[in-house]
Amino acid sequence: MKLKFSLLAALMLAVLLVLAACSGDGGQKGETSQEDGGAGTEDETESDAGAAEGDQVLIFARGGDSESLDPASTTDGESSRITKQIYEGLLEFDKESFEVLPGLAHDWEVADDGLSYTFYLEEGVTFHDGTDFNAEAVKTNFERWADPEHEYAFADEGYVYSMYGTMFGGFKGDENHVIEEINVINDHEIEFVLNQPLGFFLQNMAMTYFPITSPAALEEYGPAINENPVGTGPFKFVSWSKDDSIVLDKFEDYRIDGLPKLDRVVFEVIPDNAARLIALRSGEIDIMDGLNPDDAAGVEADDGLELYEREENNIGYVGFNVGKEPFDNKDLRHAISHAIDKEAIAEALYAGYATPASVPLPPSYMGYNDEVESFEYDPDRAKELLEEAGYEDGLEIELWTMPVARPYMPDPETVSEIIQNNLAEIGITVTIVREEWAPYLEKTMNGEHQMYMLGWSGTNGDPDYFLSSLLHGSNVGSSNREFYANDEVDELLNQAKLSIDQDERASFYQQAQEIIADDAPMVPLVHSRPVLATTSAVQNYVPHPSTSESLAEVELAN
Repeated sequence: MKLKFSLLAALMLAVLLVLAACSGDGGQKGETSQEDGGAGTEDETESDAGAAEGDQVLIFARGGDSESLDPASTTDGESSRITKQIYEGLLEFDKESFEVLPGLAHDWEVADDGLSYTFYLEEGVTFHDGTDFNAEAVKTNFERWADPEHEYAFADEGYVYSMYGTMFGGFKGDENHVIEEINVINDHEIEFVLNQPLGFFLQNMAMTYFPITSPAALEEYGPAINENPVGTGPFKFVSWSKDDSIVLDKFEDYRIDGLPKLDRVVFEVIPDNAARLIALRSGEIDIMDGLNPDDAAGVEADDGLELYEREENNIGYVGFNVGKEPFDNKDLRHAISHAIDKEAIAEALYAGYATPASVPLPPSYMGYNDEVESFEYDPDRAKELLEEAGYEDGLEIELWTMPVARPYMPDPETVSEIIQNNLAEIGITVTIVREEWAPYLEKTMNGEHQMYMLGWSGTNGDPDYFLSSLLHGSNVGSSNREFYANDEVDELLNQAKLSIDQDERASFYQQAQEIIADDAPMVPLVHSRPVLATTSAVQNYVPHPSTSESLAEVELAN
């Protein structure tokens, strides 16, 4: 027998969890535009950004640019922030949580054995290019993500849909790839058949990585779809001036009556947090992310501004490249873990909006292991371990630091300086390496670093998204920038992924965290509660834990 999920059932039975999103930016200087089906000029972009189709034009300022607007091709949170407005998936999350709700599918059925999912699709929906949304479009998108040889996979152009592989157990032909086949029943009914259960399959369907792109646009743009996105969402793509702005306009034929309320959204890049706040106070922008925690009290006291706080749903960390010297030495990793003063970092830079971390998984998550002991700040013990590691005379290392503020780390430069001073106390000389954001992501993914800073924010409410993405051996060289691979950890994470018993899954994750903590491929620093601000004119804005919230219901008071 199958269990049918109506909208009411979905509201009652979908999984409620907690999280947030990751990092990103990049690209070379240039500009693309979907208007008239082709590229625009930089002058046109500036004109687009300044002109309004109506009086509801919202300016959203962020710290870095997007990396790609082909959603599944990136783990970049700044990319997902944009694609959330342009695209929709079969399911979506509640606007304040990770409760699963209908999206492009209004109902769905799950087989009792968890091996079949049937989705009933909305009718009369069109993509921004005027073509019809249907079951074939869904199948095309999932097959292009799964098959590196698919005509729309664009693998030869450098696109690897790593998040698909992470969330669905690999790719077509891989032993653990869980989607066996996709059957189009009719234009508005589609069935996914699995070869083994997947405990978070429905959550995956609501992630910002797996929305549906117009097949006609895939054919038209090819690999350039990453700069010419075409979805069914409330806003359609207009232009992108790299490292400057992305302009979106209201989709007049959006499937939900009365939405969106805004006529235009402009996402501007203002790298400096303080500069963004100045722009907000002056009325040049309407929303800013990446507010310095020290500025939160001032914003709260300002009658013209509103303060918002996201849930503690991330991890900011220092990672070691364990695949090369000197960080293939576990004693050295332990020494540095004891030398970094997490409490000082939390107190100095987060103004009470963060807690020191002991494991990568946020405390509110299923499977969080609160028995794992954190490496306490202990310079004396760090010196002993440094000697045991064979570096009694000290050593010189590089620490790569992020060039942009992120929700999990609003002031990376100062964090890097604190760590530099901490390690100097035990005889380690640290050279801070700075790169632009896109090269930073690319070079750390390629393993050019020794020690680096980054973070991760959850996007589907499940612990697998943190632990497997960051530390499973299959993700080495993509989201696993530690180049860490432990067969026992991989097996535990594989078992947890495929179990539909949530208690069993929690146990697997707890065991994995114990091993990871001892191996110390990273130093978990803090779990933060990111703060952001808007002008008081912004109405109906609800920050999502994933950091990628829809702006469809947002409007500006006159």
